[in-house]
Amino acid sequence: MKKKAIPFILFGLMLGIALNSCTSQKSTLDLSSEEKALFDSNDEEPVEIANDETEYEIIIIEPGFNTWLNSIARPEGYYSQSFLENRNAVMVINWNQRVLNPMRWNPNLYEMQINYDPSIDYGYEVNYKLYNYFIYFQRKYNQRLGPFIPRI
Repeated sequence: MKKKAIPFILFGLMLGIALNSCTSQKSTLDLSSEEKALFDSNDEEPVEIANDETEYEIIIIEPGFNTWLNSIARPEGYYSQSFLENRNAVMVINWNQRVLNPMRWNPNLYEMQINYDPSIDYGYEVNYKLYNYFIYFQRKYNQRLGPFIPRI
């Protein structure tokens, strides 16, 4: 009788572990008071993302982003260009899907599509600033543009 109970208990234990690992886990972001203050600021200094060699340009007019980029974000050189390109490719896809679905996603947050081609080398600065804008946006508006938590 004991030999029959052991496989049943092991099966139940494995099933419990499998079900527990499948549940979604939401973690709250730790926002400092300095970061929260920047999210509430009205500083509208635009951030220009440009690369003269590739002739691409993005201008971000988001209150507080420029100050956040210069004070909270990781410094340039912290991430590799390939890391930034890979993350940007994922987040751009999610962003553009949300722009195209205004009934599901807030059209005031997702206004315009981003034309980002992963096969083009936009350079480090463009990828760095675009990545950090995505992090800023996700943290400020409590959004998720990919499977990863938007951390600093």
